[in-house]
Amino acid sequence: MMTTSMLPTAADLLPLLPEVVLIAGAFALLMLDLFLSDRQRIITHLLALATLAASLFMILADVGGSGTVFNGMFVRDVMANVIKLAILLVSGLSLIYAWPYLRERKLYPGEVPVLVMLATAGMMMMVSAGSLVMVYLGLELLALCSYALVALNREDGLSAEAAMKYIVLGSLASGLLLYGMSLIYGATGTLHLDGIHAAIATASDRTLLLTGVVFMVAGVAFKLGAAPFHMWLPDVYQGAPTPITLFISSGPKLAAFGMAYRLLETGVGPVTEQWQWLLAGLAAASLVIGNLIAIAQTNLKRMLAYSTVSHVGFLLVGFAGGGATGYSAALFYAISYALMSAAAFGAIVVLSRQGFEADKIDDFKGLNARNPWQAGLVLCVMASLAGVPPFLGFWAKLVVLGAALKGGFTWLAILGVVCAVIGAFYYLRVIKVMYFDEPVGERQPARQDRVVPVVFGVNALALLVLGIFWNPIMSWCQQAFAG
Repeated sequence: MMTTSMLPTAADLLPLLPEVVLIAGAFALLMLDLFLSDRQRIITHLLALATLAASLFMILADVGGSGTVFNGMFVRDVMANVIKLAILLVSGLSLIYAWPYLRERKLYPGEVPVLVMLATAGMMMMVSAGSLVMVYLGLELLALCSYALVALNREDGLSAEAAMKYIVLGSLASGLLLYGMSLIYGATGTLHLDGIHAAIATASDRTLLLTGVVFMVAGVAFKLGAAPFHMWLPDVYQGAPTPITLFISSGPKLAAFGMAYRLLETGVGPVTEQWQWLLAGLAAASLVIGNLIAIAQTNLKRMLAYSTVSHVGFLLVGFAGGGATGYSAALFYAISYALMSAAAFGAIVVLSRQGFEADKIDDFKGLNARNPWQAGLVLCVMASLAGVPPFLGFWAKLVVLGAALKGGFTWLAILGVVCAVIGAFYYLRVIKVMYFDEPVGERQPARQDRVVPVVFGVNALALLVLGIFWNPIMSWCQQAFAG
């Protein structure tokens, strides 16, 4: 029987406070929504943003402090705080972009902010996991909420198809990850990541363990969207409502990076040499497949989906480099990509209207003639994604390639440079149609709301400003892995 002294006190749970506030807020909003009409749903939306902001402030102010909870199952450290801040930021951006878009299409049930908040809590649990159990709990909380968000538009067959593919392939990925975890548990006899690390260091037979690592890496690759496990990305990105695509393209990539670090470095670190080569192979496949297929796309959301595969490849280039240099470079890339992806899909949200989704590259033809300011902002986004200096994307690519060189993966760094040049083509194509092609179709009326265009402007210009002042972010990422 558990004694009273073994039960955690309120003080012991303080490191968990941001997650507690977020989850409690989600349930409170779910109850509040029962008493609100459709016109009053802006209240739940604003309260959701306030709750996300409160959690973000608590992490910034270090409310609750660092430490472990539940006998080491939950770990709050500098790395977790850095990733959580980025996750909360892009989740808030997603909600801001979502409100006018979904309201215009009458797709805004009260569950949307609740699902986003719960998915965010799942991501935060993933990056703070100190146990295989916590990894899986956070992963499934994120996955189940994401499935429901993708299926939001029940009237659209494309959205329903995307949701079904997401559920089936996401369940397969979760099964692979869980099977890998079970093999690692069988090889080490513990679920705690630090216990697994210690058990591997003294183990003589590693066959079962390495088999588990292979399955676990495959599960992580599914969640990241790395080739050849990327088959769900294009259909899900195209079929989901654009603000939902924005959400699942940014925050979950940060969470998957945090999960990968916890599992691979904290957990199975003694077999780094084996999984480094697995990640290097996944990075190479993602760079080649993502960039080559993206060139052939005419739908902007599908093009961005395949470009996501290539960006995941760059992230894995840094991760494969290993060590504090590689991990900090990969984290910097994950944060940079989350901001760039939010801006890219935000451009589609800003230009779309009821009955006009602006999700094809041709929809951007002649944008400079119609709206030079918007065209300039989209140019900033595409230039950053292409890695043009001095935008943020350039420095992100530079640091991961440097990490690969330092880690001894010279061939991977060279491949990354070649693929970066190839990838610039399809981003520059968007810029070309905006500035050099004639407008097609009827001129769309100006947006009635002012918040989303302003947020998009800040998001896009931040890619230039942060590109000039990128050192503080990089230093922050380096602190996450110092010591």
